[in-house]
Amino acid sequence: MTTAALFIILFACMLIGMPIALALGLSSITTILFFSNDSLASISLKLLEAMSKHYTLLAIPFFILSSAFLSTGGVAKRIIRFATSLVGHIKGGVAMASVVACMIFAAVSGSSPATVAAIGSICIGGMIKIGYPQSFGAGVIGTAGTLGILIPPSIVMLVYSAATEVSAARMFMAGFLPGLFVGLVLMIVIYVYAHIRKLPSLPFAGFKEIFLSGWSALGGLMLIIIVLGSIYGGIASPTEAAAVSAVYAFGVACFGYRDMGPMKKQPWFKPGESYPTALIRNTWQMTTALPRCVFDKDVNKVLMDASRVSIMLLFIIANAMLFAHVLTTERIPHHIASIIVELGLSPWMFLVVVNLLLLAAGNFMEPSAILLIMAPILFPIALQLGIDPIHLGIVMVVNMEIGMLTPPVGLNLFVLSGITGNSMGWAIRAALPWLLIMLLCLIVITYVPQISLFLPEYIDKLKGF
Repeated sequence: MTTAALFIILFACMLIGMPIALALGLSSITTILFFSNDSLASISLKLLEAMSKHYTLLAIPFFILSSAFLSTGGVAKRIIRFATSLVGHIKGGVAMASVVACMIFAAVSGSSPATVAAIGSICIGGMIKIGYPQSFGAGVIGTAGTLGILIPPSIVMLVYSAATEVSAARMFMAGFLPGLFVGLVLMIVIYVYAHIRKLPSLPFAGFKEIFLSGWSALGGLMLIIIVLGSIYGGIASPTEAAAVSAVYAFGVACFGYRDMGPMKKQPWFKPGESYPTALIRNTWQMTTALPRCVFDKDVNKVLMDASRVSIMLLFIIANAMLFAHVLTTERIPHHIASIIVELGLSPWMFLVVVNLLLLAAGNFMEPSAILLIMAPILFPIALQLGIDPIHLGIVMVVNMEIGMLTPPVGLNLFVLSGITGNSMGWAIRAALPWLLIMLLCLIVITYVPQISLFLPEYIDKLKGF
């Protein structure tokens, strides 16, 4: 009775258009009040616990802020230039460069829509100019942009870690190889398509351009080394690394690349200026400019945008934690687990059910909300069937990637529609062929668990020596 009431109220609220956070909270509170023996005081206690117990969640606003600084600044342009110099000369190389740029920016931002917006706003127009169909370019960017939640650091992985208390660092490690695998599959498909359609490529840029573009993009690339290196090296936790990434991204955008802030567009070197003089001048300018960043409109806009996204996401998480509390209190996951075990489902059959369930949910809900609702239910079942929780997490994240490309709530589709100026129907048709490729990748990642588990297990072995 309690289970039925909880889910009926939740879906009824969603059907009338209520925001997912409010639907989760209202269904949980109503169930506690009328159908449960739990006390009303547990609501406030659980909401407080959701924000205080799960220390990993503090990393989310920091990664969002870091992504906002790098998305607003010129990091994307420099990464695209570097990627183009590497693979632009291959058949279909401009589209491949877009995939490489998305993979690099994914490792910088941790957000799928941010990756599509930052890379797509530049690359789609570039592909059209040299003869690529617009729908092809949009499909490539929309699909490669989903890697923003698979290649670490990933906000969605942090949410899964908070919901299941699995190590966020191990989840980050597990996301590397699946992310590279999906990126490689997309590039192979582009290469084959480019040969069939005789799509153009660029001349080889030369090793000098590779070096110069790499040096230009180093400010953004270093963030990957700083964040992931500090986590895997045992120097910092994911939360501490996220805080460092936010400060570093602010420094790179305002004082390194100077794309925003009081020193916007000011040159590092003036004509005829010696290196010691330039060093002294820049040091003094940065010292005096730092306090003025508080009043800079570009910096304030980034802070406001990042705060808005963080508050929205954390409000969803708090209400989803309350929903998970009701599930746990009423032992709903345990009852479902018992039923599935009694049905005699093998692990591979259970994973089929998981994929179908998550693909359906991805059509209507935001990834973080899906994970926070489904993970507490699926996690204990997977443990009973002997499925590694890290592998389950990666399977769920890949499903969330596909959900970014499926209507009516596919976030990447909205971004594609916005940056190209076309309708949602056009964006759906552009992404559809690539959606089939992502489904193939999902099947491989689901049933070849070593793609996800090799790197965490290998690093564990290294630490054991």
